[in-house]
Amino acid sequence: MPTTLQVRTAVLVGCLIASVPARAGTTDTACARDVLVASSMQRQAIDQLEQTGNDEAELCRIWRRHVETMRRVAGVYGRCLSGAERSERLAQVVGSEKEFSGLIKSRCKGH
Repeated sequence: MPTTLQVRTAVLVGCLIASVPARAGTTDTACARDVLVASSMQRQAIDQLEQTGNDEAELCRIWRRHVETMRRVAGVYGRCLSGAERSERLAQVVGSEKEFSGLIKSRCKGH
């Protein structure tokens, strides 16, 4: 019997796959998979931010990981999405990457 989390994950996966625009050729499957993985990475990064405590060193570590994740996700979205969806998702991840890069620069000098 699947858990609630497994059901939610399956529904999310289905929605994400359905939202990936179709492209001709063998990259369809690769991009669909890559966008699915990138979306999952983005959600996990946000979850980690929400679960982070107040320890400055831990915050800096999580922020650095978040920035790296957003850069990787942006690469996938830039390559595999198009139109308004591409613009919106790229704006999200690039904005987040810039915000946390700024926090790292201002608050993580010794960490």
